[in-house]
Amino acid sequence: MKHVIWSLLAVAALSAAPGKQTFTGIITDDMCGKAGHSQMRMGPTDAECTTACISAHGATYVLYNGKEIYTLSDQRTPEQFAAQKVRVTGTLDAKTRTIQVESIKSLR
Repeated sequence: MKHVIWSLLAVAALSAAPGKQTFTGIITDDMCGKAGHSQMRMGPTDAECTTACISAHGATYVLYNGKEIYTLSDQRTPEQFAAQKVRVTGTLDAKTRTIQVESIKSLR
């Protein structure tokens, strides 16, 4: 009987664990956050400003969905999508607002 109870508890814990989700938004940096690149003027385009903030100021890539900002665990792949609307697949850590990135795909 104990084995059945432990098995049921294990299944319940696994089903309550957060799973893979899909997020849509713009790849930007945490310094410009809500895509306010015009104030930073680190380049003539939002993409150039984003990559300049990353390389020159130690900023990190984030996903901005129009309301929320999420840090991305993968800090290499987003460079090719700077200032683009994307779909990110991964698992969200709600405490740190970080997405453990599995994939990023352009929506353009």
